[in-house]
Amino acid sequence: MITEIVECRIKPGSEEKFVAGVAASQPIFERSPGFLGLELHHMIEDPHGFILFIKWESVAHHIEMFQKSPDYAEWRANVGAFFADTPRLQHAEKTLSY
Repeated sequence: MITEIVECRIKPGSEEKFVAGVAASQPIFERSPGFLGLELHHMIEDPHGFILFIKWESVAHHIEMFQKSPDYAEWRANVGAFFADTPRLQHAEKTLSY
């Protein structure tokens, strides 16, 4: 399992619409092969900052399957207009947990 970590800044005044767009995208992710779960975190120190954690079975499920599917365009249509700049994307594997 891997975690896709997306750090993004949202245009001022559109935070609630962004959250609604992520929530509306639940069916998109749930039908995606390899999708395991999603969490959206709102930054405390930055009212326009969010971090999205998406769990996938593998990087290939995210990059090769989801990003190349029509579902990705639908996802971006739900949230893309709210980004203040290009989101930062990374993948991570859990190394230690307590």
